[in-house]
Amino acid sequence: MSENRRVVVTGIGAITPLGNNVAETWEGMKNGKNGIGPITLFDTEKFKAKLGAEVKGFDPQEYLEINEVLRTDRYAQFAVAAAQQAVEESGVQGSVEPERFGVIFGTGIGGISTFEVEHTKLMERGPRRVSPLFVPMMIGNMAAGMIAIKHDCRNSAIPAVTACASGSNAIGEALRLVRHGYADAVITGGSEAAIVPSAIAGFVNMQALSVSENPDEASLPFDKRRGGFVIGEGAVAFILEEYEHAKARGAKIYGEVCGYGSTCDAYHVTAPHPEARGAAQAMLEAMREAGYTESDVVYVNAHGTGTPMNDVIETEAIKKALGVEKAKESYVSSTKSMTGHMLGGAGAIEALACIFALNEGVIPPTINLNEQDEECDLNCVPNTAVEADITLALSNSLGFGGHNACIAFRKV
Repeated sequence: MSENRRVVVTGIGAITPLGNNVAETWEGMKNGKNGIGPITLFDTEKFKAKLGAEVKGFDPQEYLEINEVLRTDRYAQFAVAAAQQAVEESGVQGSVEPERFGVIFGTGIGGISTFEVEHTKLMERGPRRVSPLFVPMMIGNMAAGMIAIKHDCRNSAIPAVTACASGSNAIGEALRLVRHGYADAVITGGSEAAIVPSAIAGFVNMQALSVSENPDEASLPFDKRRGGFVIGEGAVAFILEEYEHAKARGAKIYGEVCGYGSTCDAYHVTAPHPEARGAAQAMLEAMREAGYTESDVVYVNAHGTGTPMNDVIETEAIKKALGVEKAKESYVSSTKSMTGHMLGGAGAIEALACIFALNEGVIPPTINLNEQDEECDLNCVPNTAVEADITLALSNSLGFGGHNACIAFRKV
């Protein structure tokens, strides 16, 4: 297999709390739109956490036949929809042999709403009432499998399941698949639909979720008032394609995926390493692959969940990777302030933010950042987007299990 082929993005699709396509999602980010509101997907009366960043007005029948909708979990519906948008925009279908066309798609939890519904049937009505489709609707590889079936992708079709790093790990592994010659194009990204009672209860009871009832005081990355993340849902998909192949067919090229770091803290199931060793190493690996130099103007889309520990330790990771002086002059923002935390879809929507920040020279803000924590002492772009001609964008994702991923992007 050939080594180190260049890999570019030629299509993007999005179903997110900010809009059901790429344009609405990016416009929302640029304009500081808050996608967080009261949870409507179930009754939250007995729950401490009552806010979420839900996808609004999504009709799966725009992408799937009605019988497919009835046999598909919400997380897979989002994934299939975003992937279809990306494929259609890229025009890649038919230009790549099916055996050279792959899928790597992330999810942290998979079909948890299906699990809840069918487990309730089991407990209340007995085993004969459990759907024969329970298993294929629930399992975390089904988004990748359905995308592959829909677009005749006969190369690798596998999920990335690394908690909140899933979307970024999917993109990074897709990069390697194309870079090293195993595929010519890959549909990649991440999807999640976990705004369900069991997930909310679990996250609340481990004190990970914000319990604020004010959407403008709930997801507060880098702010002194932060008290946990707000759960989000949705999917973003990308077409990663070998550069010469994309150029030869006249494809629109959004940017180059030029670096990937993937590490594990090997420390604790939920807490990040106190010295940020894994997160910093992931950033350093991505920067090295991307050919980082001191002259680069850098934007870091931070994992920035708004939990007390994450934001301080990620600040330390950015300083370790870039050096304190460079870290302080770089641009850092957390778009989770607007989208909530999309878990397995987070790395994908944050990659979208990086690509458009490079293309348009606009850094999306960290909204509702009114009392910045002294321990999070970076340029966190509070409340309003800023214009900046950046040359390198880094997207950080840090997941339970100690998983760290960083993706690097440049303009072509």
